[in-house]
Amino acid sequence: MIGFFRFVLVLLLLTVVAMTSAIVTMHFAIHGAEVSIPDFKGLNMADAGQRASAVGLTLQVESHLYSTDVPVGRVASQSPEAGTLVRRGWRVWLTESLGPQKLAIPDVKGRDQRVATIAIRRAGFQVGTVAVMPWTGAQPGTVIAQSPDANAAGVESPTMNLLVAAEPDAGAPAGSGFVMPNLEGQVFTAAALAVTRMGLKLGPTREQDMHMAAPGATMFPPGTVVGQTPAAGARVDATMMIQLTVAK
Repeated sequence: MIGFFRFVLVLLLLTVVAMTSAIVTMHFAIHGAEVSIPDFKGLNMADAGQRASAVGLTLQVESHLYSTDVPVGRVASQSPEAGTLVRRGWRVWLTESLGPQKLAIPDVKGRDQRVATIAIRRAGFQVGTVAVMPWTGAQPGTVIAQSPDANAAGVESPTMNLLVAAEPDAGAPAGSGFVMPNLEGQVFTAAALAVTRMGLKLGPTREQDMHMAAPGATMFPPGTVVGQTPAAGARVDATMMIQLTVAK
């Protein structure tokens, strides 16, 4: 009987040792796969790529901006920030500097959208978000607002966003307000401009961290509208508050 209890005791001890060993192994396996994100700010793209490869990370340039502080071709910002613990193979999103702004922003208000697009590209800029909404008194297809404004200085992005007039909603009763446009996927500045141009109130902005999204989810650049309240198609008027959710 005593021998049986000794056998059981030894078996229990071996089981505890095996479980402890498994836990320790899993701990080192999990934490061994984690790396601290380096600081890429100020590096050129080649050096940033080498530093990322050395710790098992990948890089993706998601946007460009003008900067008087960061020389052209170097990393102006990154997400996640340096020092964040992530798994090997994680993608770090970079913003590349274009150097100081040297191009004059053209004035395209009042032009047909196609003519405005040509003027923007000839000036060395890109056409970003084009928001379309009914606008009484404006010819459909005409640019009624732009962001940034003509000849603006100190802008960050080489992209121009447009607000274009559409046909008025003939089915809407007079004084009933507007049909809420779809603002998702638009740059926040263009979306906010559309809201204020409609005479609506813009509420506090929510933020959503897209870099923590589930694998396979649609990735939106920072500053892009990823949600809105009320939803597109809803009838809105000047008494309503519009809330936008923006990717960060």
